[in-house]
Amino acid sequence: MDDAELLTVGQVARRAGLTTRALRHYDRIGLLRPQVDPGNGYRRYAPRQVALARLIAALRAADVPLEQVRACLAAPDDVALRRRVLLAHRTRLRARLDRLRGELHRTEHLLEDGITDMPETTTISDQRQLAVDLFNGVWRLLEREDRTAEDDDRMVHMAHASRYHWGEIGAAKNRSRGEWQCARVYATLGRGEPALHHARRSLEICTAHGIGDWDLAFAYEALARGAAVAGDPDAARDWTGRALAAAEEIADPEDRRLVLADLETIPGQTRFW
Repeated sequence: MDDAELLTVGQVARRAGLTTRALRHYDRIGLLRPQVDPGNGYRRYAPRQVALARLIAALRAADVPLEQVRACLAAPDDVALRRRVLLAHRTRLRARLDRLRGELHRTEHLLEDGITDMPETTTISDQRQLAVDLFNGVWRLLEREDRTAEDDDRMVHMAHASRYHWGEIGAAKNRSRGEWQCARVYATLGRGEPALHHARRSLEICTAHGIGDWDLAFAYEALARGAAVAGDPDAARDWTGRALAAAEEIADPEDRRLVLADLETIPGQTRFW
């Protein structure tokens, strides 16, 4: 190929939306290597490599692992392969988000229990501990990418059992979060009607007790997700709009980002932050 047709690192970087530093890194790890002139050592890219660089940029912007990116580059015309890679990555991201959300809820329980300043002789009631353990157990199942049908059944029963115990000894916020978790479980399992039922109950409890902040935003999120699962995109968009408005009132920026990131996982949604 004529040297005049070859492209410099800077030219490829501009055309692909990457930095020259990133391109040099991908060169070092063998992901996208340029041609090297044996005479002067200049490194140049063929024009066809611009498309590969753009593919790398798109996949890495979504945080797709490098090994999966490498697999896509090995078969750049295999659209089905890219789809499989992205579907698997979406599953991993959702599991990661579920883990973060579970950690947030567990932290809230610890704060409300006063565990940060409890003397060593103080213990949480057995029933409250059971509610917490069941709640956390549901999160662990939600986080799993290899759940079986039996695991799904256990997840449903544990979510309801946790909600029952929160109803016996918890505050209004605990009851709302229990309903929200039931809604999430059903939405994850593709069951729109029960997901919407529990999402409505979560919102009703928030409304009746003046609960706002991220609890209210997540109640709206549950309704948006339930509507999407039930095949009602118009209602999903409406509830998403309400969730976004409620998210603006969340005091903690990290909590706000978590809500916004969660909204993005609803089918048909876009990036909000």
